[in-house]
Amino acid sequence: MTRTAVVICPGRGTYNKAELGYLHRHHASRMQMFGNFDAIRASAGQEAVTELDGADRFTVSKYSRGDMASPLIYAASLADAQVLADDIEVVAVTGNSMGWYIALAVGGAASPENGFRVVNTMGTLMQDHLIGGQLVYPFSDDSWVADPQRKAELLADVARINAQDGQVLALSIDLGGMLVLAGNEEGLRAFEASWPSVQDRFPMRLANHAAFHTHLQAPVAAEGRTQLGAELFKQPDRPLIDGRGKIWWPGATDTQALWDYTLGHQVTAAYDFTRAIQTAAREFAPDLFIVTGPGATLGGAVAQSLVLAGWQGMCDRAAFQSQQKARPFLIAMGREDQRALATT
Repeated sequence: MTRTAVVICPGRGTYNKAELGYLHRHHASRMQMFGNFDAIRASAGQEAVTELDGADRFTVSKYSRGDMASPLIYAASLADAQVLADDIEVVAVTGNSMGWYIALAVGGAASPENGFRVVNTMGTLMQDHLIGGQLVYPFSDDSWVADPQRKAELLADVARINAQDGQVLALSIDLGGMLVLAGNEEGLRAFEASWPSVQDRFPMRLANHAAFHTHLQAPVAAEGRTQLGAELFKQPDRPLIDGRGKIWWPGATDTQALWDYTLGHQVTAAYDFTRAIQTAAREFAPDLFIVTGPGATLGGAVAQSLVLAGWQGMCDRAAFQSQQKARPFLIAMGREDQRALATT
């Protein structure tokens, strides 16, 4: 019996110490593909992806860099999507932030090598420029019950801070029950001074993250458009759901518009991951939501997005956990206890 699935590709921050060696552990049979990626890196004078993954030691200062993390995450995520069980039919693909670039390759809108060129180029440009930064702050509590008033208050304060002279702050990613905010140092500090510490870790700065998905990234977008041509993109084989909740359909996609979105709006405007997941649920009603590796942190945001939408009657964390226990429908391939549920 066929199981339908939406594949969800992760973004930055998902290849950490525990993931070191991920490509060699799970995808030794795909070294030829990784070798093609290494060749692209070599032509730019960069360290091979296989060498990064096969290193003996992990350091945050190195592996959180955009030019290191992005290609590793791309290789791991794409390979995971290629080893799904034969009885799984992928009905749509989406991703979070940088995960959109991976989704392009998983969905067939770019070849594995061209998708790698996109992600490696943009990850390198982000690191070279490193404009601004990001932090994360929740608007829902541990129960995952929607609190639209708190969310509105947070966004209103972001607008207030952004209006102050010398301060830049904006919504970067709508991420389930959390907001990822981005801006310059003055804007980020103003927010940190305005809101209390919660759950012993928020507001949480993200290491080596620039002000993704804001107008501050306009120079990066412009340079990306110069280096990456529209010929890298093609008709997708599967529906793609972008960071606005828009669906790019096979056979009906304007590839020039896809290039324009990917290296334009997607870089310089807020990314609504919550809407992407809710669109996936409502439009495709899959049996499974499969989050490719590396890591498994994105699973929480997917679950929260579904709860916020009232998917399958879920209204809070307890309801999600009950349904997940009875019939696992959210599978994180970066978790060893769940990986086998989606692979042969």
